Amino acid sequence: MSAQRLISIVIPVHNEAPNLKGLCERLIACSDKWKINYEIVFVDDGSTDGSTNLLRELAENHEEVSLLVLSRNFGQQPAVNAGLHYATGDGVVVMDADFQDPPEVIEELVEKWKAGYEVVYAIRKKRKEPLLTRFLYSIFYRLLNVISKINIPLDSGDFCLLDRAVVDVLNNQMPENTRFMRGLRAFAGFKQIGVEYERHERFAGSPSYNFNSLFKLALDGIFDFSTVPLRIMTLLGLFLSITSFGLGVFFIIHRVVDFKVLGYSPADVPGMASLIVSLFFIGGSIILMLGILGEYIGRIYFEVKRRPNYIVSEVVTNKNKS
Repeated sequence: MSAQRLISIVIPVHNEAPNLKGLCERLIACSDKWKINYEIVFVDDGSTDGSTNLLRELAENHEEVSLLVLSRNFGQQPAVNAGLHYATGDGVVVMDADFQDPPEVIEELVEKWKAGYEVVYAIRKKRKEPLLTRFLYSIFYRLLNVISKINIPLDSGDFCLLDRAVVDVLNNQMPENTRFMRGLRAFAGFKQIGVEYERHERFAGSPSYNFNSLFKLALDGIFDFSTVPLRIMTLLGLFLSITSFGLGVFFIIHRVVDFKVLGYSPADVPGMASLIVSLFFIGGSIILMLGILGEYIGRIYFEVKRRPNYIVSEVVTNKNKS
């Protein structure tokens, strides 16, 4: 591999002011081990804590640092998408800005890339989040792996290295606005391998990803890469229909031929409780099915409008970009 080749490190940022200077210094300190040219592309996703000015200063003072400023907060996945479109490297690393993705792991990602792998994803073998969060992550990845038609590696996040060929496919051949990056890179295929690492605790500040953000990301992963929820709706509707039909036949027969079940006749029991439970069950099932349909229809609605999933308001760099 020629020393003239370049890797781009794409880092989405939202309110990470306490981490930015240290992260940049640590990346530069690690860069000698990569034995390859590099650029760092920060994507400011509508920060309000002074991160934008800090990143602007880093970009103006370091030739290898560039900054994309988005016009508002679009979310992590659109910010990553913006960075992938701007990055010029032969390989592109995607990582977080909070030190949970250690910069030292990039060396191993680069080694696998140099060995011929086109997608090198990092696998979180240890997490420092609360027990409930780790449990929910584990359930989500395994559920997604079961219902998806593609193999999305377990416990792999956005931290990865993508070859230019893969980046071009993501940028040019996958135009959807709702983007679940770890699913898209799995769908793209190519030669892939995982690298295990220990996910560290956040260095400073508070995470921008709250429960609602994580829940939305989980829904994006499920509804963007599987139609199993629709199939479950069909099976549930079929089950309710067959059950209702069977009960109807049962009561018709009982009306014609009076008989007892377990010593009781259906006529002996008022049945109000069972009727209410049945109505609530059927009504809840219908509402659930409408909600699942709404998730798919909402995604179709946003895709049809073809609005961009990010808007760049400013590019800051102290070198000319081709």
